[in-house]
Amino acid sequence: MRAARTGPPSGRQKEADRNDERVLRAAREVFAELGWNAPVSEIARRAGVGMGSLYRRYPAKEDLAQALRMQGMDELTALARRAASEHADPWTALASFLRAALSAPDAGSLLPLIGGRLPATEEIDAASGRLKAALDGLVDAAHRSGALRADVSSADLPLLLSHLSPRLPTAAERATELHLRYLDLVLLGLQNPSTPDRQPDRAPDWTELTGLWNTP
Repeated sequence: MRAARTGPPSGRQKEADRNDERVLRAAREVFAELGWNAPVSEIARRAGVGMGSLYRRYPAKEDLAQALRMQGMDELTALARRAASEHADPWTALASFLRAALSAPDAGSLLPLIGGRLPATEEIDAASGRLKAALDGLVDAAHRSGALRADVSSADLPLLLSHLSPRLPTAAERATELHLRYLDLVLLGLQNPSTPDRQPDRAPDWTELTGLWNTP
């Protein structure tokens, strides 16, 4: 995990940060293409760094995956907070968050790729708590406004994004268009209906969601 530091980064630190960004971007790509058994050497090759440099930063594949997990949660938290601050209407804020998450450059859930292989840590739990609080805010406001059906929980949102962002064998721009198309269809089902045709299955809670990520 990234160590906290104070003051502006030095030139050497800036270069280390750039290398770290390349490593994490390459790791996401390689995991998406090859799954959990992808060789770390391929991640280093795509990032353009030596194996020694990679192992000094991430001694094990699990460390690299945990960093990706932290990065993903922090990015979703930032998007949720931004949507809440930019849109006074709760439904617009919720829909804006989902669209932004699916349109992000590294959109695509890590859950199918690395879920169930990583233990919880204090840092992971803290990031999960921040994400939960941000998503709770969006969902609670949409519930209070009457726009969101009452049986939708905040834990539905990360799982919904996982379902809506599979890796597709097409250009990235077209994949995003398709993901957003299906989001628009799903949003119709998330709105509070006057007479729902059926009651959906039990909504997930955060215990279930974190259980998908963490090893027993």
